[in-house]
Amino acid sequence: MQNTAKDLKNNVLRLKEENFEDLALQVFRFQAENCRVYRQYLSYLNINPQEVKTLSQIRFLPIEFFKSHDVLSGNVSPKTIFESSGTTGSNTSRHQVADPDFYLEISQQIFENFYGQLSDYQIFALLPSYLERQNSSLVYMVDHFIRATKSPDSGFFLNDYKALLDSLRKASKNRNSKTKILLIGVTFALLDLAESGHDLTFLQKIPNLIIMETGGMKGRRKELLREEVHEILTGAFGVTKIHSEYGMTELLSQGYSMGEGVFELPPSMKIFLRDVNDPFSSPHTQTRSGGLNVIDLANIDSCSFIETKDLGYFTANNKFKIIGRFDNSDIRGCNLMV
Repeated sequence: MQNTAKDLKNNVLRLKEENFEDLALQVFRFQAENCRVYRQYLSYLNINPQEVKTLSQIRFLPIEFFKSHDVLSGNVSPKTIFESSGTTGSNTSRHQVADPDFYLEISQQIFENFYGQLSDYQIFALLPSYLERQNSSLVYMVDHFIRATKSPDSGFFLNDYKALLDSLRKASKNRNSKTKILLIGVTFALLDLAESGHDLTFLQKIPNLIIMETGGMKGRRKELLREEVHEILTGAFGVTKIHSEYGMTELLSQGYSMGEGVFELPPSMKIFLRDVNDPFSSPHTQTRSGGLNVIDLANIDSCSFIETKDLGYFTANNKFKIIGRFDNSDIRGCNLMV
């Protein structure tokens, strides 16, 4: 008897690393049957889902399908649609989300597993480009995080750096000993703040301050290497490390970096490298560069097996770094510098 989507989601929330492959194969069989787009794609490749017994045999759906098709598993209707920012004149990805409450639940679980309870935080979000448009998965998630802090000081800031810094000063004075302050921002906005001429020296006196970039220049600034961005931001904000978030419209889970652009993944995600010239090459885990294939088990209602356009490599302990994008692919607007 095949698991239902509800069963699979419950299993994802309780997932232990050692059970990943078994659950991933259950999800694969569910989506190979119930996701029309993925089923047709596998059929064109002459893949018999019943013969797939290991993760290495799974074929990944090219991420471009989220631009041209409704990627849904089962007889479900989307309650919200997350849309990528894209670039001028480009088609945008649309992730039709049938269970936004599950997205918020898994996102909060992932964040808290990495960083601790949201109730211990005050969150200041500098995401102007995302607030200026509709249907951003990042804004949807961060808005939930802000409300979960239950702090009246937490909030979004569009382009008003003075108001942001005034709120940070107030929060730093009113915080108790266990409160952590998170300033999360799209990269170009954090760089603009760093170079705005405002006095930022008080930030150096805030214990437990976390500066987190979500990537993206959005065409507002010259693209920089992540190392260059982090050097500018650590100097301006007086912190030793810049944290980063790895997420995208087409994925409902997130990875996090606590410094140097080295990302760790939650139990619901796993990354494989593919040969840059052969999308059907066997997955690799050695420390060489390649295209990123992502298994995101939070994508129960869409497709969990995504061939992205990101390039990266593995570091020690199965962590990874992003090094760029495939040629002729859109510059991703939310999580990556090239």
